[in-house]
Amino acid sequence: MFKVAGLCALLVSALSANAEPTVVTDDVERFYRIYDAADGHPAADLLQREYLDQGSDGLKHFAKIRNITGERIAKAIAERPEIYDQARQCAVALPQVKARVGAALSRFSELYSDASFPAVTVSVGRGRPVAVAGPNDGINIGLEALCATAFINPDIEDRFVRVMVHEFVHVQQVPELTDKPAPTVLELSLVEGSAEFVTELLTGDVAYAYMADLVAGREAEIEQAFVPDMDATELSKWLYNSTPSKPGDLGYWVGYRIAKTYYSKAADKRQALKAIISMRDAKEFLAMSGWGPERLSAQNKLESP
Repeated sequence: MFKVAGLCALLVSALSANAEPTVVTDDVERFYRIYDAADGHPAADLLQREYLDQGSDGLKHFAKIRNITGERIAKAIAERPEIYDQARQCAVALPQVKARVGAALSRFSELYSDASFPAVTVSVGRGRPVAVAGPNDGINIGLEALCATAFINPDIEDRFVRVMVHEFVHVQQVPELTDKPAPTVLELSLVEGSAEFVTELLTGDVAYAYMADLVAGREAEIEQAFVPDMDATELSKWLYNSTPSKPGDLGYWVGYRIAKTYYSKAADKRQALKAIISMRDAKEFLAMSGWGPERLSAQNKLESP
């Protein structure tokens, strides 16, 4: 079994070259010191006092926005102890993750000159979410959550690489679209789908690889059902509704298709990439994309800028 110190060293190494940001892993080390000292059953008050309250700024932000408390972590450990043991095993993939994430973000810098790579905080939480990011908040990765989400992509290496790249794309997106108090299905589908499209452009595939099988043979049906729901602010039918037993989040896929349609028809690929990342008006972008149910041929191939 990998020791936590070894895990953290690999994480730092995996994301330390080229244009990549600082990676904060102190929270992972501290969590597993507490976890091991308690024989895998740390009490809620101990987790709150010694782990969360003493955490990095990134962990404190993550806990605040995702309601991560000592009580909720202790409950998750009791219900799913295996994911906290498995989390340390993910370290075996990180040497390969190092090379691939570095290459993807270096390519991102070449294609999009305004790209920025803020700090990444890797921590242990309550089993979810996998990751969050925003233009002003940096990136948070839930180590135990990402390790446990085999349904996203059964290949651990691919999963780590592409989810991380997906989150780096979110960092570049503009708050006019990402920070709306009551976003529509279309707006958030384009936020997520654009991140999926750029991830594919940079790494060869999307982060949420299960989508391909989920939509196969139902493409037109799904896209046609999306159209009347685009302006809704009730998101649960299309977004943030996946579970390991019932994958969903089809808004990601539709948003990806819209972004890909826009890019595929653009003569200037670099300008198209910039327009996708800096999108402010979802309806305007949709109109310019030329997207419609099943208009994007499966035969279209990505062209590099």
